[in-house]
Amino acid sequence: MIIVISIITILVAIAAPIYTQHIRHAREVVLKEDLVSMRSSIDQYTQDKNKAPQDLADLVSAGYLHAIPKDPITNVAEWDVVQEDSVMALDQTQPGITDVHSKSNQMSSEGTAYNTW
Repeated sequence: MIIVISIITILVAIAAPIYTQHIRHAREVVLKEDLVSMRSSIDQYTQDKNKAPQDLADLVSAGYLHAIPKDPITNVAEWDVVQEDSVMALDQTQPGITDVHSKSNQMSSEGTAYNTW
């Protein structure tokens, strides 16, 4: 019985770090996809409306996003938005949000902070 428990303990000790690594990688993939989607929506909104969105909720109300996604790292639907006073195009009438980042300052598996992605 002690041998069986020892074998199970060894297997769990090997499997647990691999499992957590896969979970972390999956969250990072979701974060990258969400950032690409939101940045694309910001660009499309700005080009279509000739003004940048003032809030991420503008993207939802205009139909560019179904909902503001949750940050998979912090598990809340809050993002750091970059608002600039400059315009992206000559016919743009109003500046606003130009980029979005995670609010997490944790380090990724790539060695960079999530809030720099």
